[in-house]
Amino acid sequence: MRLRTWGYFFRQAFLSLWRNAWMSVAASTSVAVTLFILGAFILLVLNINFIALALQSNLEIAVFLRVDTPRSQALALKQQMESLPGVKEVELVPKEQGLKILAQQLGEEELLEATGGVNPLPDYLRVRVEDPARIGEVAAILQNLPAVEKVNYGQAVVERLLAVLRWVRYLGVGIIGMLAVASLMLLMITIRLAVYARRREINIMKYVGATDWFIRWPFLLEGLFIGLIGGGIAAGVLLWGYTSLTYKIKLSLFFLPLLEDNTVLHYTALGLVGGGACVGAVGSLLAIHRFLKV
Repeated sequence: MRLRTWGYFFRQAFLSLWRNAWMSVAASTSVAVTLFILGAFILLVLNINFIALALQSNLEIAVFLRVDTPRSQALALKQQMESLPGVKEVELVPKEQGLKILAQQLGEEELLEATGGVNPLPDYLRVRVEDPARIGEVAAILQNLPAVEKVNYGQAVVERLLAVLRWVRYLGVGIIGMLAVASLMLLMITIRLAVYARRREINIMKYVGATDWFIRWPFLLEGLFIGLIGGGIAAGVLLWGYTSLTYKIKLSLFFLPLLEDNTVLHYTALGLVGGGACVGAVGSLLAIHRFLKV
């Protein structure tokens, strides 16, 4: 197509936005609100996943050795565990360190009276795994190693946590998909109202020989602009709101890990702008389709 033809398409799109200013504002606002909700839920799911990964990375197996196990054998066991498949890190906690930790919790005098000055604790090892889903499998292997008295990783709690996290992720993906479809439907309905008000103009253009794409392009560009404006508003408000909210949460709940990666936030914002543009263009094409059948 000629450059002059493209100029005509853009002029018609901007004229339509100007003539139907209130309808354009309503459509942009609808897109902005819907995309803001979608973006907020995306960040919520990303934060839940981030917190889940943080919790999973803190899962560890406590391997208690027999009380009479020599330190040399404990060190050899540490090296053996580090070479096992699925094991990420192994830390030896000597019985002396364990006694100090217990003394801080119970009080040194009471502990000395209870133990008679003798350390009854065994050495134990903290084992972290590469894949939290395999923590039970790794624990079973560790239990069968020599000099191991007991293996503890809170099996019931860990299994329940992993199951809940899986369902939260599946639910999050499903809700994001439904919100994306709702965004498309809402914009399509809004643009269809604008197209309906100009149905006679479309019919006249069809009667004088205009092609379907010649009629479509101004509407497609109009929907594209509406989607870009709505997506831009949603992205800006979302970034400002998320930054403010995370700052306030960190002040009161400093122990809660939150996603603060600017790259992820910027990609989410760009995704909303690009998604708004795509939804606007597709919504316009779907809305005008039925009115081209003269």
